[in-house]
Amino acid sequence: LVKEALDELPEKFQEKLENVAVVVEEWPTPEQLASVNIRPPRTLFGLYHGVPKVKRGSFYSALPDKITIFAGPILATSQTSEAVKARVRQVVQHEIAHHFGFSEEKIRETGR
Repeated sequence: LVKEALDELPEKFQEKLENVAVVVEEWPTPEQLASVNIRPPRTLFGLYHGVPKVKRGSFYSALPDKITIFAGPILATSQTSEAVKARVRQVVQHEIAHHFGFSEEKIRETGR
């Protein structure tokens, strides 16, 4: 489902999606939750870790950024397979927006 969501991105974003690894993990760790000031019972569906493209210089060189999609929270809050697919697509788009420099506020403002 994550691969499908990536494949569904507009080509202009796919072409610029570079130096980023997208991985799936079961659940966020306590450290991952703390890194974005989330305390249980709240949880994360996805997490972007890296330097947004808009903040990179022309000679930027580093390990790949990382987008983590958390399967456990998505499955636990989705009632149908279609809801799971829609949530995965939403989370992938949300985390990629961070990769391109969008803040949480800007993502909420634009609706994705």
